[in-house]
Amino acid sequence: MAKKAVNETALNLSKVRNIGIIAHIDAGKTTTTERILYYAGKIHRMGEVHDGAATTDYMEQEKERGITITAAAITVFWRGHQINVIDTPGHVDFTAEVQRSLRVLDGGVVVFDGVAGVEPQSETVWRQANEYNVPRICFINKMDRVGADFHRCVDMIVDRLGGKPVLIQLPYGEGSDFGGIIDLVQMQMISYGDELGTDIKHGDIPSELRDDAKAARAEMIERIVETNEALTEKWLQEEPINNDELMKALRQATIRGELQPVMCGSALKNKGVQLLIDAIVDILPAPSDIPPIQGTDVKTNKVEERSASDDEPLTALVFKIVTDPFVGRLAFFRVYSGTIHVGSMVLNTSKDRRERIGRVVRMFADRREDVEIVHAGDIAATLGLKNTFTGDTLSDQKHPIILEDIHFPEPVISVAIEPKTKADQDKMGEALSKLAEEDPTFVIQVNEQTGQTLISGMGELHLEVLVDRLFREFKVDARVGKPRVSYRETITRKARGDGRFVRQTGGSGQYGHAIIEIEPMPENAEEDFVFENAIVGGTIPKEYIKSVEHGIKEAAQSGVIAGYPVVRVKARLVDGSYHEVDSSDIAFKIAGSMALKDAVAHGMPILLEPYMRVEVTVPEEYAGDVMGDLSARRAEIGGLEPRAGGISSIRSEAPLGEMFGYATDLRNMTKGRGNFTMEFHNYAPVPESMQQAIIKGSYR
Repeated sequence: MAKKAVNETALNLSKVRNIGIIAHIDAGKTTTTERILYYAGKIHRMGEVHDGAATTDYMEQEKERGITITAAAITVFWRGHQINVIDTPGHVDFTAEVQRSLRVLDGGVVVFDGVAGVEPQSETVWRQANEYNVPRICFINKMDRVGADFHRCVDMIVDRLGGKPVLIQLPYGEGSDFGGIIDLVQMQMISYGDELGTDIKHGDIPSELRDDAKAARAEMIERIVETNEALTEKWLQEEPINNDELMKALRQATIRGELQPVMCGSALKNKGVQLLIDAIVDILPAPSDIPPIQGTDVKTNKVEERSASDDEPLTALVFKIVTDPFVGRLAFFRVYSGTIHVGSMVLNTSKDRRERIGRVVRMFADRREDVEIVHAGDIAATLGLKNTFTGDTLSDQKHPIILEDIHFPEPVISVAIEPKTKADQDKMGEALSKLAEEDPTFVIQVNEQTGQTLISGMGELHLEVLVDRLFREFKVDARVGKPRVSYRETITRKARGDGRFVRQTGGSGQYGHAIIEIEPMPENAEEDFVFENAIVGGTIPKEYIKSVEHGIKEAAQSGVIAGYPVVRVKARLVDGSYHEVDSSDIAFKIAGSMALKDAVAHGMPILLEPYMRVEVTVPEEYAGDVMGDLSARRAEIGGLEPRAGGISSIRSEAPLGEMFGYATDLRNMTKGRGNFTMEFHNYAPVPESMQQAIIKGSYR
């Protein structure tokens, strides 16, 4: 019965919603998701994050830490609609999970902590949602907590995020007085008669709040009609506008990104979640509401569009890989057009490899339901794909198309890891490869000189979780070194480099000669390193240009002054020479490598270090000490903001190398009452006094 319902519902695109729950860590995403599952009848008992019992936090590491680490997909049904929900992580170390989820979602629910308001990771996920044009609803959670301030949160959405919030609800009371929700569309008071939130009572708005509600409704109507010409005309002529017209216009404005409806509640106290699910159905887009996906036709190299229809050729994007110890590799995909059938052959256009679709499943966190077909606009997973990874496009073999890949941030921190025994050597290599397949921000490098294995990621917690999985899931025994910062190298002026590789042996020799010019690129350049061929007159034959480029880019990866990747550099091949007999691809590759090293050495090279956005929340009495400590860590203090309950929020930007072990130091400074969040901001030059220490390895 369930399988039949899944397939029938998927055929009606207007009744499908692909949505993500996104927010800063500890804003209540997973608790909200758990309530959605409960009220939709998917689970019969609500599990709590703090008890390690939340449905979507199924990994051992998630249960122990009480945080979401990996995005979990679940399908529920509400009012005849199929909702594919993805609960995403809030911790900055796992921001790639949010990014790849937003890439394939049609809408999002951004959850805010009613006390803290807009936090650093809120800004990151909002920015990612902007990048992918994801329409969103704002849900201000934890309205039952002391210090909750609904209007302050709304102001922060405008000031910090540049959002366009429109209030469709008001809270009835805040903190311990939070008693219900005022619906500004229906102009009624909604309260709850039981702790589970299932006994919903609709009544009149209390007299003391009636004037506030009328004023808020008038403002809501004004904000909505501004986005719709027909309603603007009616409004100016003072004609009545009914609620159906308002909701239709609100939905259209939300889908266009012109407005973000704001709702409120307390997921933990089971208030406001059913209204949120209603809004997901009523306001957020169906696959048929979003513009057709664009891709490049592999045969003609022209941009093509594919609409969300079963009748169009297959176009799907793989956005996540999960290694399941029992069933193997699961590839999560979003079908943009056409259908995927069990047993069918598809083309991986990113790799130009054919793949057979084996078992297809609809995910319920860590459980699976088998399905025979996945329709346009739907999200599912398949087992058995051999050559397909995150960001790859699956398409119809006769109509190959390739979608834009998913671009992930570079890792900023690394640790050395080595197996304890020879038996662990092979196991470790295989396990690390599987983890890297799952996580595009996890990078493995082997130092050719020392044989040492370095693993890199987005932060200390990211690497800690991956190493923990290595030990538990893959039973690998290994030693792990101290975290080290992933620095970068760049140049500060234009320079010229000459690379000449000549080797004469008994027989034929080797000859390659390349001259390049390099120049710095701006910090916001789209690519870290750019190569340009400016050879004229055939001083280097065309067949060797690619070899020179490979040599240059390979040298850029291993650095020049301290072994870190060279970034923000444009290299132009301007001259060189060749030998008719002795020249070869390998000779020109080595010549290119030598030319880059020579040029960088003359370009006044410097090191760049990752700077992090750091927000610390502490009781007011500790604010001075904390700011002094941050300054000593070379942080640039951005501001001090007082919050409710005698709490201060300190915003700053600090070098990652100075922030290792900060959690312990902050606890000691504030007697355990301080908290902080940290996310990557940019790369900035290392002070000259420290550069030599880093090169010598005497600094982190």
